[in-house]
Amino acid sequence: MQDPKLKELYESWLNEATIDDIQSKMESGELTSQELVVLYLKKIAEYDHKINSILEVNPEAIHIAAALDAERKIKGARGPLHGIPVLIKDNIDTSDKMHTSAGSLALQHSIALKDSFVAAQLRKAGAVILGKTNMTEWANFMTIGMPSGYSSRGGQVLNPYGPNHFDVGGSSSGSGAAIAANFATVAVGTETSGSILSPASQNSLVGIKPTLGLISRSGIIPIAHSQDTAGPMARTVKDAAYLLTSLVGKDDSDPITKSIVTGDAIDYASVFNNIEHSSFKVGIAREIYFEYLSEEKREILNNAIEKLQELGMNVIDGVSIPSTQAKWSYDVLTYEFKSDLNGYLNGLHPSMTIRSLEDIIRFNREHKEDTLKYGQKLLVESQNTSGTLKESEYIDALEFDRYHSTKQGIDFTLAEHSLDAIVFPNNYGAAIPAKAGYPSITVPAGYTKEGEPVGITFTGAAFSESTLLKIAYTFEQFTKHRQPPKW
Repeated sequence: MQDPKLKELYESWLNEATIDDIQSKMESGELTSQELVVLYLKKIAEYDHKINSILEVNPEAIHIAAALDAERKIKGARGPLHGIPVLIKDNIDTSDKMHTSAGSLALQHSIALKDSFVAAQLRKAGAVILGKTNMTEWANFMTIGMPSGYSSRGGQVLNPYGPNHFDVGGSSSGSGAAIAANFATVAVGTETSGSILSPASQNSLVGIKPTLGLISRSGIIPIAHSQDTAGPMARTVKDAAYLLTSLVGKDDSDPITKSIVTGDAIDYASVFNNIEHSSFKVGIAREIYFEYLSEEKREILNNAIEKLQELGMNVIDGVSIPSTQAKWSYDVLTYEFKSDLNGYLNGLHPSMTIRSLEDIIRFNREHKEDTLKYGQKLLVESQNTSGTLKESEYIDALEFDRYHSTKQGIDFTLAEHSLDAIVFPNNYGAAIPAKAGYPSITVPAGYTKEGEPVGITFTGAAFSESTLLKIAYTFEQFTKHRQPPKW
């Protein structure tokens, strides 16, 4: 870099810079948002070829940042996200010069007619949408056996902690890898079942899968309306809380957001004041979930549990979840995908010829050398449903999922032990809160000897984000496990 100041910031400060760090420099005049965007773009240009996390950069990012700098001088900052560069997953609509494709070649030229609610909220908060991240194609609901992080449009996302060794996690793979690599301050991912928690755990990040309905789903390429949600991915719990605050809101286009029970807007970052460590009661879900772990990773999680006890938390080890061994199925997703996706595709720009799931399947067959490396089994299975959501098989599956994830799942276990949260390793318990629509937060818990990240996840009742954030923040501040990848 030619500018000595920017060169110094790039070499000695940019890595692991938090929102508070950045805002302090911006308020003092040491840094502008425009300069920060340039720093991150330099980082992407220098390193992303190693991990393939970014699909495209927003060509207007520098100009948006300049406008926000001018506004700061005249009016002051809008809030914590003013001038902060944010990356978003490639299934989230932005009405600008970027595309929204869910990693598919079928939609690689699709430009949204309007912002998703998520994008609109980011702009309202003063964030700079820096670019779109690569992802597992169709949020990993295309086929069986596709590697996490692979898309026909973008290729394979790699884990910056071990590009040739470690799973990057999916399907918000690019968001996870990019933030781990310090390509932006924070990112937005989406989750249907594990797609935020998995890449967050695998990339030593904080990931929040919020309560269904806390963040609007409008303008996001769907899998299933009963489980889909966007959520924050960040390097610290506090940064994730800042981002969550900006994304929450009631949306006339998404009726489930009217179920938000919190009333007035919550400043989630304010919950960290005056936390009483001893007031939290958590239960450790060992059955099956810890059995997935290698001996080394199990030891890392056991050490993390000891830290919770050292903090004075009431830890109930080995709690049982009645539905742990329930025979879960993909049926709800299979039925909802066709209906939800067709609704989204029908609203695309008039120039787009792709208007249905059937069109996507046909496009893939016509371009199979480029699109069907792993097949499209799940797309075809969903297409074979009626798309009306009135089949008894769908209703039975939906009722089964809800009952076993709540009354015979999280609600049961929380009530039995009067818990504030249930603890899972990595994302291994993600399916139950996903089906319940309940929140989870994952936090770095350490690394294997080879350097693979390991996460600890806290899950709670609906709209318990504030409590989960306090628990996660307490653990994070006591352990401070997160380290940036070594290039």
